[in-house]
Amino acid sequence: MASHTTEVVTGAGVLAIAVGFFLYAGQITGFSGGASSETYWASFRSVEGVSVGTDVRLSGVKVGAISAIDLNPATFRADTHFSVASSVELPEDSAVIIASEGLLGGSFVELLPGGSPFNLEPGAEIEDTQSSISIINLLMKFVTSDGDDE
Repeated sequence: MASHTTEVVTGAGVLAIAVGFFLYAGQITGFSGGASSETYWASFRSVEGVSVGTDVRLSGVKVGAISAIDLNPATFRADTHFSVASSVELPEDSAVIIASEGLLGGSFVELLPGGSPFNLEPGAEIEDTQSSISIINLLMKFVTSDGDDE
């Protein structure tokens, strides 16, 4: 009888630790089932360093994530769909850029709100975009330049 009690207590302890782990992981990744969000999209020349799940930030605060990236065969641009918390209202003239956390850091999508009194409708395109800048290409231009400013 004592053996069965020990097994039940051990099983309950393992289950409690697993539930705690999943709750902690949900907080760290920003996943919460109750928060509602709106989807917007933007077209970029290059989405280097960005993938599905990448953070979308406003003033350094995570407000969403990239949900899909597709190549538009007509324009050869990357159509990027991302979610933004419903509590965030974006002005019509907002911009979206792909920024870097530092020289060796990862990339994220940054929202730059405009000054328009009118807000974007959910599902709308944000037309003002700035693609990621390739650090390798910048270094190659610096290394291969011959120094002539003529």
